[in-house]
Amino acid sequence: MPLIRQISASLSSKHLKFFGLRFSFPQLHFRLAQLIHVEATAEDDVTAICNSFRRGWSWDIISRKFDSFQLNDVIVERVLIDLKNPSDATSALGFFHWSTKKKNIEHGVQSYCLAIHIMVRAKLLMDARALLESLVKKNKESYFGFLIVDSLLGSYKDCASHPLVFDLLIQAYAKLRLFVTAFDLCLYVEEHGFSVSLISFNTLLHVVQKSDNPSLVWEIYEHMIQKRTYPNEATFKTMVNALCKEGKLQKIVKTLDQIMGKRSYPSVIVNASLIFRVLEEGRIEESMVMLKRLLQKNMIADSVAHSLTVYAKVKMGDLDSAWQVHEEMIVRGFQENSFLYTSFIGAYCEKGRIKEAEILIEAMEKIGLKPYGETFDHLIKGYAETGWFDKCLSKYKQMLRAGLIPSCLAFNKMVEKLCERGDVTQANEMLTVLSDQNFVPNNLTYSLLIEGYAKKDEIQEALKLYYEMEYKSLSPGSSVFTSLILSFCHNGNLGDAEKYLRIMKSRSLAPDATVYQALIASYLQNGDSERALHFQSEMASFGL
Repeated sequence: MPLIRQISASLSSKHLKFFGLRFSFPQLHFRLAQLIHVEATAEDDVTAICNSFRRGWSWDIISRKFDSFQLNDVIVERVLIDLKNPSDATSALGFFHWSTKKKNIEHGVQSYCLAIHIMVRAKLLMDARALLESLVKKNKESYFGFLIVDSLLGSYKDCASHPLVFDLLIQAYAKLRLFVTAFDLCLYVEEHGFSVSLISFNTLLHVVQKSDNPSLVWEIYEHMIQKRTYPNEATFKTMVNALCKEGKLQKIVKTLDQIMGKRSYPSVIVNASLIFRVLEEGRIEESMVMLKRLLQKNMIADSVAHSLTVYAKVKMGDLDSAWQVHEEMIVRGFQENSFLYTSFIGAYCEKGRIKEAEILIEAMEKIGLKPYGETFDHLIKGYAETGWFDKCLSKYKQMLRAGLIPSCLAFNKMVEKLCERGDVTQANEMLTVLSDQNFVPNNLTYSLLIEGYAKKDEIQEALKLYYEMEYKSLSPGSSVFTSLILSFCHNGNLGDAEKYLRIMKSRSLAPDATVYQALIASYLQNGDSERALHFQSEMASFGL
């Protein structure tokens, strides 16, 4: 105050504009003194409140003492900052709840975050979790999560907090099943220089695995490996459960059996699955970086890593380089395996190099490696595509003798070629044999057979297959109805043709111009120009 009086005395005759208002210095002196008095009073009250809670006074006593005192967000934050030391943490928590219950303060994000920092620094983690859960439940929209994390980041240094605070936030979102936001917050926190703990990732993976979002499970796991946060037993258990839920565990276990000749540990199963997924997405270079990292950490078997390296080159289409790496692998003592041979056979078949595929299957059998289902599938499709249909059927029969059944894709390719040759009956008989061996045909299988019978005007056989599709709850597509309608028109059975046209439309399947043209031609041939004109108009209305 003496300083203000000195300034006032020396400049009392002058005027000054302050915040757009014109003051004489005596007036300014009065306003400054008033502001300082308010500030000092507020500071005294903050100190008094802090000391009341430090002394352990009851809420009733504190409420009576500060009955007329008006709390606001600024004062709440100042009290919390003054109580930020671990020794004052229980006092800070008491004040936080007292101000809610007794002063009807509705705490904002900043006040919550200060209190959370204080609890974490004092290792009062149950209280920190409770505050976080309360805060997150206020608004579950993703943007609110970023408001919280920004507030935590902004007050982190002021509270001398601990990185654990961000893990608790991520875990809070995960446990409330807001896992997309939780993962977004992981990325955001890492961008600001903080690491996310394995516990947080495991919590997040566990929750996501129980949802119907398998791609996110693997995205999180891949991110962990990229950030060198390496999994533990709990992680692998979650990821194996994810594979089970997707129905992919058996396939990867079989593939690893073909590579190693023995059962694999969960870590190898999970990490091999990750690499296969990345490879299938065409991210070859990324897969190799991850593979090298996993190999350095002994988290994947050497034989699996080298097989995946060769497989990656096969996927890239660089077969000569892939075979060179394969031979180098053998020289270094790695055993040849049926998985790699099958990969090469598949690649050669896709490129139409069927002779080289044949050489490999012979070499494979000579060294005692058994072809498996996928090996035969590649050859069946390769022979069918190149027109060597006799060899295709021969390989199919060999496959059956080995106790294996073709994939739907391979079988459909055979059915397609048989129907093109007019051998639809043979194709149907093959389906009958396979059905007794638990083969499950798909829509395309039936569509090809129905089309094959319809083209031969064997409409009753086509209808049998149509009804079989319906019985198996397979939805006939446009091609099935088109085949049936064209066959009915060709045989002059226009009543049934219109019947199946109505069914087709009722299932929201749009007839094409071929259907209308067949109906129009058939009605004109029968002399029914009125009906022909009806379909002509309908066809025009659809812009066909």
